[in-house]
Amino acid sequence: MQNEEEARSQEQSRKSRTASEIGYKLHFDVSDGGIPLSAILTLASVHDSQVAIPLMQMTAERVKVLYDLADAAYDAPEIKMVSEMLGHVPSINPNKRCGVEKELEPASQVRYHVCSGIERANSEMKDNYGANHVRVKGHLKVLCHLMFGVLVLTVKQIFNYFA
Repeated sequence: MQNEEEARSQEQSRKSRTASEIGYKLHFDVSDGGIPLSAILTLASVHDSQVAIPLMQMTAERVKVLYDLADAAYDAPEIKMVSEMLGHVPSINPNKRCGVEKELEPASQVRYHVCSGIERANSEMKDNYGANHVRVKGHLKVLCHLMFGVLVLTVKQIFNYFA
């Protein structure tokens, strides 16, 4: 069983300053209708792009996915390659690197605007289902607490989708 010390993570910045983060982060995929499809709980220090490939693979095992919509944090060739290998069309907002700004294709721009579903789901989890104020310690307890919220959100979104 994991202890609470694992919830603390430290990383060192370029200026040799140590930054600590305490807690966990919930990453999940949602459908166009805002229905959660898969979720992973990680330490707070894990970057979103490191969880993208496992989430894509989990979701691809459960449902037929046509597009992968993501913001600029996920703009990496490895993520795009895995998305294409799974038979998805990656629609990832380009990251501004070295001052060079790339634009999405027109069809991808239209698809990318649907991406707000994940923001609504994150907001709903924080506002209504306790994801913002988890009062338990330990990975398993936090996972259980958050998965009950994901379950309730899933039922609500399925009801709204078919009602």
